[in-house]
Amino acid sequence: MPVAEILQVAAGGLLMGLIYALVAAGLSLIFGLMDVVNFAHGELMMLAMYAVFAIWQLTGADPLLLLPVVAVLLFGLGMAIYRGLIARALSVQFNRGMVQIFVTFGLAIFIRGAAQFVWGGEFRSVTGHWLADRSLNLGGVFLPLPQVAASLVCLAAFAGLLMVSRTEFGKALEATREDRDAVALIGIDRDRIFAMGWGLGAGAVGIAGVMLAGFYYVGPNVGASFAVIAYVTVALGGFGSMLGALVAGVLIGEVEAFTAALWEPSLKQVGVFAVYLLVLTFRPRGLFGKM
Repeated sequence: MPVAEILQVAAGGLLMGLIYALVAAGLSLIFGLMDVVNFAHGELMMLAMYAVFAIWQLTGADPLLLLPVVAVLLFGLGMAIYRGLIARALSVQFNRGMVQIFVTFGLAIFIRGAAQFVWGGEFRSVTGHWLADRSLNLGGVFLPLPQVAASLVCLAAFAGLLMVSRTEFGKALEATREDRDAVALIGIDRDRIFAMGWGLGAGAVGIAGVMLAGFYYVGPNVGASFAVIAYVTVALGGFGSMLGALVAGVLIGEVEAFTAALWEPSLKQVGVFAVYLLVLTFRPRGLFGKM
């Protein structure tokens, strides 16, 4: 491959990898906090994309302007899911792990079916926004502005999640992660921390969904494909590791981009799963995992 083409492919992989990282970050946060795998994580991203599409249809507002609104809505939805479903699943005395799996898996099916009932099964897209059909030329490497904006916003959101660890809430989050039973002895409300953790996880994937809506199709099944990549990213980076999610997300983006360029675009995930299996063969905990 010529150098210019290599740089173009690498740039595209980096932009997509940062989005993968943010999608995986929310999943990793929830798992690291509660040892719960949220099988409805991709569907929450899909809801954020549909929220952008619906508001854009009604008002014509640009997706960038809708970012804080949708992020807050997803944050509230995440907290509501914990209060209404997950807290009840955690209170079950027998087969708790299976109950958690079926609750989140059932929630994913419900959200997907509801979206198909309301909006139909056809693909939709947000067009005519500020960054549409614009690109940035960096020495012959062309970067679509919607993807550039999405990657920068995702990187900023990721930095915000990492900075949370330095706040009082972040310290309470870390304490709850280390020993969820002992924190009650020092006055930390475990249920409140869990609810906030679910809110942050949903808000993070909501931000990714808003930015994706600017250049990616919107459909009931869009969350499923990103969820698979998110699960691989979390496992590759290490369960519960935010830094691992970032590194693994970028790595997966690059591997996917070069696999599509060297082979066939339809085989782009073959390289991703090959790297995933290779890494976990020699490091089962992932790149940065401690569990």
